Amino acid sequence: MPYKLLFVCLGNICRSPAAENIMNYLINQHRLSEHIICDSAGTSSYHIGSPPDSRMNAAAQQKLQIKLRGRARQLQISDLENFDLILAMDRENYEEILYLDPTGKYQQKVRLICDFCSKHNLKEVPDPYYGGADGFNLVIDLLVDACEGLLKYLPKTPIQ
Repeated sequence: MPYKLLFVCLGNICRSPAAENIMNYLINQHRLSEHIICDSAGTSSYHIGSPPDSRMNAAAQQKLQIKLRGRARQLQISDLENFDLILAMDRENYEEILYLDPTGKYQQKVRLICDFCSKHNLKEVPDPYYGGADGFNLVIDLLVDACEGLLKYLPKTPIQ
């Protein structure tokens, strides 16, 4: 059975879809698509059904030559059970995820994605939504670092 990852940010149009698509890019490079499945969600309902932000998409295309795919959806309580690892982009997202789990049953599944960075020392992925291109580029760099570290961390993968 594949290992299931869920990336979570606020609106699911910038950081979490970028993380999902970057991780899928790395998974495909390592021929692990049978072993790892990715999805993303937002803690808010602001952008349900929307495609990834065009500025985030431009940064991903410029830096990695990948097009961001997917449509925004809101995090559901069932996601806590259905995914093996849930990766929050920042502390606020982390707290919102845990809020859906008042008994703490799934707490061990929730992590901050920057915990997996090896080159960057930021503890959270900043939300680039209200900033310029530099913010989107920084998010791509951070997420590539975090996703590469995450790939090494994951169980049951042939690259370990």
